[in-house]
Amino acid sequence: MLQVTGIGAAAVLTLSACGSSDADSSGSSSSGDSGGKKLSGTVNVFAAASLKESFTKLGEQFEKEHPGTKVTFNFGGSDSLAAGITGGAPADVFAAASPKTMKTVTDAGDADGKPSTFVRNQLEIATLPGNPNKVSSLKDLTKPGQKVVLCAKEVPCGAAAQTALTSSKLKLTPVSYEQDVKSALTKVELKEADAAVVYKTDVHAAGDKVEGVEFPESKDAINDYPIAPLKKAPNAEAGKAFIELVKSADGQKALTEAGFLKP
Repeated sequence: MLQVTGIGAAAVLTLSACGSSDADSSGSSSSGDSGGKKLSGTVNVFAAASLKESFTKLGEQFEKEHPGTKVTFNFGGSDSLAAGITGGAPADVFAAASPKTMKTVTDAGDADGKPSTFVRNQLEIATLPGNPNKVSSLKDLTKPGQKVVLCAKEVPCGAAAQTALTSSKLKLTPVSYEQDVKSALTKVELKEADAAVVYKTDVHAAGDKVEGVEFPESKDAINDYPIAPLKKAPNAEAGKAFIELVKSADGQKALTEAGFLKP
């Protein structure tokens, strides 16, 4: 059964998952079957919060294709996930929302090979349903009385928002900085904020709980999402097979349906 946990739980996971293998899975089919070898055990995937819906769907597909496996996700801010990995938390795969946060892992020597970009994402403004404050631009968020939430500056969605604001020569003081994009979106869903700068994929996933407003400056702050297997992976072979699924036609279809851009 697929599990989704927090980074704190990941840190206490045991290393009892199926042993790793150095076998190259480059010959895998589009479904990530690891060259026909039977996979088993838990696959620990650390992934950016914005990947929650699409990766959960792919995790379920992976488990169906590989009976005896279980995919456990740890979704959160990419910077926190990277810190957990370099701090020794057991993980097989890292999917980050920016090259900068992936670099934390590669610089520490914890990635097994060169990361590859598998999708891209673009910012969008999430407003209350019906857009009662008539937000139509990034500049509108700077008006007095607007309660706006941003991701923390060290988080990829926050860094991208700062890039967009800088390119627009705008200054915005949010009512709060959130540690991941889902937390920022939740503030609007709970009507604790009038708007948040999040990803298109998060607005898409929220459905009618928010209303999305596109803004042209978002094109100056598109994030590449890299993915990599990890050197100390408890279940390296299964981890690499999961990456193959993510990069396969099925994986790319699930991601583009969620609103991600092709790499």
